[in-house]
Amino acid sequence: MTDRSQQPSRRRTTSLPRPRRAVTAVVAMSAALAVAGTLPSSAAQSQGPRDVVRQGMERLVTDDKFPAALVATVDRDGRTRNYTAGVADLRTKAKVPVDGQVRAGSNTKTFVSTVVLQLVGEGKVQLDAPVETYLPLLIRGEGIDGRDIKVRQLLQHTSGLPNYTDHILEKVFGKERHTYYQPRETLDIALAHKADFAPGTGWAYSNTNYIVAGMIIEKVTGRPLAEQITKRVIDRIGLRHTYFPGVGDESIREPHPKGYHSAGPGAPLEDITKIDPSWMWSAGQLVSTPGDLNRFFSALIGGKLLEPAQLAQMRTTVKIPDGPEAGLGYGLGLIRTPLSCGGVAWGHGGDTPGYHTYPGVREDGRAATVVVTANMAPTAKGFTNAEALVDTALCRK
Repeated sequence: MTDRSQQPSRRRTTSLPRPRRAVTAVVAMSAALAVAGTLPSSAAQSQGPRDVVRQGMERLVTDDKFPAALVATVDRDGRTRNYTAGVADLRTKAKVPVDGQVRAGSNTKTFVSTVVLQLVGEGKVQLDAPVETYLPLLIRGEGIDGRDIKVRQLLQHTSGLPNYTDHILEKVFGKERHTYYQPRETLDIALAHKADFAPGTGWAYSNTNYIVAGMIIEKVTGRPLAEQITKRVIDRIGLRHTYFPGVGDESIREPHPKGYHSAGPGAPLEDITKIDPSWMWSAGQLVSTPGDLNRFFSALIGGKLLEPAQLAQMRTTVKIPDGPEAGLGYGLGLIRTPLSCGGVAWGHGGDTPGYHTYPGVREDGRAATVVVTANMAPTAKGFTNAEALVDTALCRK
């Protein structure tokens, strides 16, 4: 399922590395395109033929064959709009819940990095200290030594640690879909393979980096990772529909569209909503909504979660080698993406069983998150079009 030789791209920076060729899955469906459900009083449905965001979202279903698409936007004035298209369930044709919950995948990494940087601000962690300082004797392997890897290199994917998900994806999508993984198990899977490169000499997206970062949080605080994310981020800024699933929690708690997966080119989409997410842990286990992701990234970039010194460190990026665009960079759990209208968007992105999620926020307060309910694109340009819709939303007049 994974091609390690593919060029890095925005879609590489997610929980599940993308294959070189998009998976094609054609689903026979007659999806009704509609904004569904009841919005909170602070939000508004956006309707009308001239709404370019709505048009782009509907094309994700009609042309790109995603079962459903969900979009949440915030304009300069703070006005929130929610959109849906397609169906929440291919079997029943149920309506897509407005701002429904989804598995947020690697957007989790930005939450984890935020907690690490809070600990830096509290003097409990140093970015340029070796991992060995916090996890003595744990990080050892062929070409791998925790004494040589800095905390900063974990958060920026410059550690050289091999990516454990390269070696378990077929299992967790198949016979081990309901298997519980301890974080140490996933780390051991990574450490059984040689380093990708010496620390600090390259860049390669590796979920292992964030498993180690999660372990550092637990070691330093003496408390569970889920508690720290909840206390320091989710509760602090009032994310009412975001949570870190507990042990054995395979479902999505609130109204949600089902997530789908294709086993291979031409194969039908399979409902993969119910799955044990423990193998993702600090690399991608969060559940959230498009609206909550907008609130999180807006609060983060707006300085509500980190002190200026730590936020500046988070926003200091390195170039993603061979990236598809000039200016695309990776900070400390944060991605910088140039916009077609000038300026940049800050966000991350997440691929996890059943869902592809892509948020972006601007410094002027505009925000947009697009979700499609398949983690393998049914068409070759499906994910490109989904991500381009964020640019459309952030650049519209």
